[in-house]
Amino acid sequence: MARAQKHLAISKRRPVWAEVSLSALAHNLHAIRELVNPPQEKRKFPRRVLSIVKGNGYGHGGPEVAKALEKAGSDWFGVTCTEEGIAVRKAGVRKPILVLTSFVEGEEAPLLEHGLTAVIHRCDQLAALEAAAARRRVRRGSIAFHLKIDTGMNRLGIATSDIDCFARQLGKCRHLHLGGVMTHLASSEVFSNTPAGEQTRQQEERFYAALDRLRALGIDPGIVHLANSAAITTRPETWADMVRPGAILYGYHPGYEPAERRAEFEARLPLKPVMSLRTRIISLRNISAGEGVGYDATFIAQRASRIALLAAGYGDGIHRSLGNRGSVLIHGKLAPIVGIVSMDVTMVDVTGVPDVELGDIATIYGTDGEHSHLASLVARGIGTVTSDLLCAVSERVPRLYLS
Repeated sequence: MARAQKHLAISKRRPVWAEVSLSALAHNLHAIRELVNPPQEKRKFPRRVLSIVKGNGYGHGGPEVAKALEKAGSDWFGVTCTEEGIAVRKAGVRKPILVLTSFVEGEEAPLLEHGLTAVIHRCDQLAALEAAAARRRVRRGSIAFHLKIDTGMNRLGIATSDIDCFARQLGKCRHLHLGGVMTHLASSEVFSNTPAGEQTRQQEERFYAALDRLRALGIDPGIVHLANSAAITTRPETWADMVRPGAILYGYHPGYEPAERRAEFEARLPLKPVMSLRTRIISLRNISAGEGVGYDATFIAQRASRIALLAAGYGDGIHRSLGNRGSVLIHGKLAPIVGIVSMDVTMVDVTGVPDVELGDIATIYGTDGEHSHLASLVARGIGTVTSDLLCAVSERVPRLYLS
């Protein structure tokens, strides 16, 4: 009944929507957990999985997918900021939520109020978090945080040379304790004989040396984690105590390099695409050879053609650069996008697709029965990453969650 009501609600709106398969999402989570916990390995505790649900769950709906992932057994969740974490918590998620880019001044109180775990990436953040914890009169050492160490990405994290400084500052904090230590791998999908191909090994060495220094200073690092999506699939030595899947949760592998090894790596972890972005044909017209389509007539028909107008554009999530380059799936066939993608509509050439009618569904990417038009292939065709397409699905596009 709930699904039927949701379908009815969508049918009364502008005809563009995203279908999110919760069964595919659960499949991917279970596949990741099984991969990083091989049965022949003798570990006291299984490796945990921290599901990345930042960026509105990579466009799938952060709170909604977090609820589904918690039900499927995710141990932790990762968000970008306090606001995202609060939205996930208010959706009813009880498992720990890690705020990956930490807090800004003034966010300490709501972060603690909603039971979020901060990532500390500058030593001076410890004093601010300690002061907020003291104001809440929490028990000694009851507020956990994770420390991020910069091992070569030069983005967020304390330098490895600042470990001693961190230890001194932590010693002044009565209410805090270190719950985990992390780093972020910059090039874990690259296996070519290049500086990027060597970077992961260098980062690992620096990270584990920093952990050794922490332990030498008498500090237990807690949960150790560094493996992102690419490292989960390809680098077992990085799995540590917990892994942080992002794109692979939603059904897509990163673009491993060299490209000849992609099939090998992808076969290690079979995934199911979670989102299918769809719209309907709202207009059909026949044009003659020599006629232009769309703004600036960037497409000129070379033959008599049948042009379908889709009720979605770049304001919904159809990447503008797909104009005259991309395709959509209609009746199991790929129909090329022609002309410039507009904010609210997109034109496609359906001359080669038989029996097209008003109201027919076009799949911008995803699956349609036995047919698929994968977002990863669409992204590669325009020189971007899959996450760029997934996160671009706008708020005005309703999400339909299917079991």
